Amino acid sequence: QVMLVESGGGLVQTGGSLRLSCGASGFSFDEYAIAWFRQAPGKEREGVSCLDVRRSDGGGGKILYADSVMGRFTVSSSNAGSTVHLRMSDLKAEDTAVYYCAGTYADCSVVDVGGHQNWEHAMNYWGKGTQVTVSS
Repeated sequence: QVMLVESGGGLVQTGGSLRLSCGASGFSFDEYAIAWFRQAPGKEREGVSCLDVRRSDGGGGKILYADSVMGRFTVSSSNAGSTVHLRMSDLKAEDTAVYYCAGTYADCSVVDVGGHQNWEHAMNYWGKGTQVTVSS
């Protein structure tokens, strides 16, 4: 059984940092593209980033970021590809949301990074999410 579990959320002040982790059981991240999404209260789910280690891009795999997080968020993988991290720095109030990791058999082209399209259908597996709250 495939499971994705997010951790690392919490309350942080504006300008602070958090590192979210997405642990997988039942599959390896080298079989899927892994995306981070977020959903703020009253808003649609938004694609934040996508990592596909199957596609080399300077050795780190193919990684996409939403413009709103470019330069502040960094995706990486560890534990022989069983954990994906989302390092978030210089956090802003508008980053407050529930953050989800999700996996797709396809590649990052199905993920609307920075947008809200097709998230219901693009991903094969979802975690339950972790809350990130940024206070001023």
